[in-house]
Amino acid sequence: MPLPLYLLAMAVFAMGTSEFMLAGLLPGIASDLDVSVGTASVLTSAFAIGMMVGAPLVAALARNWPSRSSLLGFVLAFAAAHAVGAITTSFPVLVATRVVAALANAGFLAVALTAAATLVPADKKGRALAVLLSGTTVATVAGVPGGSVLGTVFGWRATFWAVAALCLPAALGILKGTPAGRGKDDATGGPALRAELASLARPRLIVVMLLGALVNAATFGSFTFLAPVVTDTAGLSELWISVVLVLFGAGSFVGVTVAGRLSDRRPGLVVAVGGPLLFVGWPALAELADKPVALCILVFVQGVLSFALGSTLITRVLYEAAEAPTMAGSYATAALNFGAAAGPAVAATTLSTEFGDLGPLWMSGLLVAVALLIALPLRTVVAAGRSAEVLQ
Repeated sequence: MPLPLYLLAMAVFAMGTSEFMLAGLLPGIASDLDVSVGTASVLTSAFAIGMMVGAPLVAALARNWPSRSSLLGFVLAFAAAHAVGAITTSFPVLVATRVVAALANAGFLAVALTAAATLVPADKKGRALAVLLSGTTVATVAGVPGGSVLGTVFGWRATFWAVAALCLPAALGILKGTPAGRGKDDATGGPALRAELASLARPRLIVVMLLGALVNAATFGSFTFLAPVVTDTAGLSELWISVVLVLFGAGSFVGVTVAGRLSDRRPGLVVAVGGPLLFVGWPALAELADKPVALCILVFVQGVLSFALGSTLITRVLYEAAEAPTMAGSYATAALNFGAAAGPAVAATTLSTEFGDLGPLWMSGLLVAVALLIALPLRTVVAAGRSAEVLQ
């Protein structure tokens, strides 16, 4: 894999850390800015919505810009938003910085997904995506727990400064390692924006976007509410929350890495094997969550399966959106973040039911079941190997 891919992954690591770090920082932010924890949670929603809406919007605005300029601009805007957030004493200003950061993140990821696909041969998109998304999985393994510790010791503002600092070497790497010119599609004019947007009407693309969103909703629906499962259901100390999150992150890294080897040529195998196992795994985790050893093992396994299946489906989005070369990454980003925003919201409704803290795990199983029911009669859509463009 080319060096620029790893430089892009470094930026994705910083952005992934920012996206998930608020779970451990909200109490400190609420206390410092004199708002309730419930009000402070608006910061999470603002980021997710900004990512979902911003991906196609910002990608459309930046579609005629050279990739390097776009990526560099988004990284620097992301860093600036965190710097402002680290010094502000106003909660509304902090919310605004999260929206700006989300838009920059969405734009970066949309352009990066498209750029990554152009840096490798046409039948290696899955492996390129795996390298890029490894930044997110490493963020869940190291960045988020590290940010939580940093926030606990030095305050939440230190974590914001750390994320801003992480963007600087990533920006330098993009400046030095990413080609300055436009991609081949830009050089030849490429399709018009209207034609690229028209690809959204293609049923095959809609199906794989929906499947990717459902699987990601299941993933983040449970990931968001793992803390009370660890402390209340399993009876472990708060220190074990970070351990369990790291296990899930380590599993996600393994899942993305394995799927990267299979998603280009054998996506049907990943879906056929990983889908049912993921469906069974969430209820199994709910039933065995009171047993610490089983909890740790199943969290790791679910991390593997969730990201193997999710990254494979997102790779299919890139293939099915081949007729939209500058917007394909934004479609994948929108699908991912629709799931990331909707999953926790849907899962939260189960907390007040008889299922209690285990409700999100059961809901994740239901979301995967819905995805499988949709995928089963349409299995040829996700089972196809390389796109028609590649086969020609």
